[in-house]
Amino acid sequence: MASTDRYDAIVIGSGISGGWAAKELTEKGLRVLMLDRGHMVEHGEDYTYDGKPAYEVPARNIMPDPLKQSDYFIAQHGYVAPSNQAFYNNDRLNPYDYGAGSKFYWIRPAAVGGKSLIWGRWSFRWSPADFEANKREGIGGDWPIRYEDLVPWYSYVEKYIGVSGSRENLAYLPDSEFQPPMPMNIAEKWMKQRLETQFPGRKMINARLSNMTEDKPEQNRTKCQLRNQCGNGCSFGAYFSTQAVPLPAARATGRLTLRSDAVVTNLDYDPATKKVSGVRFVDAKTGQAETVTARLVFLCASALASTQILMNSRPAGSGKSHFDSSGTLGRYVMDHIFRVGVKGDIPGMEEFIEYGRRPGAIYVPRFRNNGDSEDVGFKRGYGYQGGAYREPSKPVGFGASMKQGMRKYGGWKFQMGAFGECLPYEDNYVALSPDKTDRFGMPLMQFNVTFRDNEMRMMADAREQGEKMLRAAGLTNVTSSVREHVPGDAIHEMGGARMGADPRASVLNQWSQAHDASNLFVTDGAQMASISCVNPSLTFMALTARAVDHAVKEMKAGRI
Repeated sequence: MASTDRYDAIVIGSGISGGWAAKELTEKGLRVLMLDRGHMVEHGEDYTYDGKPAYEVPARNIMPDPLKQSDYFIAQHGYVAPSNQAFYNNDRLNPYDYGAGSKFYWIRPAAVGGKSLIWGRWSFRWSPADFEANKREGIGGDWPIRYEDLVPWYSYVEKYIGVSGSRENLAYLPDSEFQPPMPMNIAEKWMKQRLETQFPGRKMINARLSNMTEDKPEQNRTKCQLRNQCGNGCSFGAYFSTQAVPLPAARATGRLTLRSDAVVTNLDYDPATKKVSGVRFVDAKTGQAETVTARLVFLCASALASTQILMNSRPAGSGKSHFDSSGTLGRYVMDHIFRVGVKGDIPGMEEFIEYGRRPGAIYVPRFRNNGDSEDVGFKRGYGYQGGAYREPSKPVGFGASMKQGMRKYGGWKFQMGAFGECLPYEDNYVALSPDKTDRFGMPLMQFNVTFRDNEMRMMADAREQGEKMLRAAGLTNVTSSVREHVPGDAIHEMGGARMGADPRASVLNQWSQAHDASNLFVTDGAQMASISCVNPSLTFMALTARAVDHAVKEMKAGRI
């Protein structure tokens, strides 16, 4: 086994958390090695179908069913298409133990940049209540931090990446450092006025997105061009991705080494110093195993991949991880529940159409259990993401008449889908297969994660309330739908190595630092002690920047 040169820090993973870790560490003067299991994707030049219409993409950008079933049978539950297929995991080549335990969709990226290339870009701060709910309700474990601990880091991250949105002064959805929002269309403005009149206390607001509405020339980034092709890669750098934002900054320091196709399998541990002593990985192209060392290790491989690496870091002949003295590693796994939708027809305004394709539209923030004494039959809450739109007419006939017909539009419609909070259950857990490994020798992951009665009651309420709101607002032909709720489907998986004040009941401390190894930090979704009902990525970034600041100070003080 070859050994590489020593670095100051190693970052495992290059997604939303890993990208930020590399930027912050290098800008603080550290020599950093970034390892990612995916293939290399360079900003701009490797976005093969950036800006291309469907007719210039193979299969008109529709995944052939045989290919989905053979190679993308899990990824198909995400947003994989021929235009972004290179960014998604090939499920045949990279299996997990799908048949064991409960049903789980583990949707994974396959490229440097990780989920930052394929995420939905909705960017919310969590609220003070999100960090207090576990303690208040006696569920899971208390967060060792509060909203106030993250406020300066939220601001720091938001100012750098660019977040568009509207200031609303909502206690349960704090405002960010905003660029101007993407304006609502005329039908959404109509819907907003009627909904808020009919339901005092409920709000319909602009989407909060990492898609910029103002340029950042100092970062060589241009505002959103309203193409809504973000999943193909954006050469304008209009939204946050590792390729567009933190990677250029880290490279500019001259202190970053990036290795793609590096599949991390486990961490070596020195019980005498209680530190990580090495990171082991396999070169995906050559099959060669290597070890690298550094004073600091930031594990940012994504919530469950990081948990898998931690669980596989164990003494020879033992099933227990070096980093699991608490017995909680792999537990309290969560995902958002969201397969409830409502829609209806908006009367009138057919003289208006909308130009451009916004990447986001509107959000209805949580209105259940916001501090008032409510008896709604479940804990926590949900919000809705959606928008108003007009569908173009379908082609009929041939030639000039067909072309003229396609310039017409149907009436205005409005749709929204609910995103609900899953409680942290101790017995929602992942484990390593005792007898199945992948092509790199890594034990396969098994999932034992289910939604419970609380989540089902929440979604039933979301369906009922959604219908009531649309009907009260004056929509017609209001319908709702519910699809199978499968954990992992929202691609917001969290937990597995939660933070907490008590080392006997958590894996990480308040700085995202392992209780069992002072030089190990886990700053992706694995660290989350609860899940809120809003998208988590902005919080991952803030926690990562905060953790790096602490880690470097501790290292310079000689405590790491």
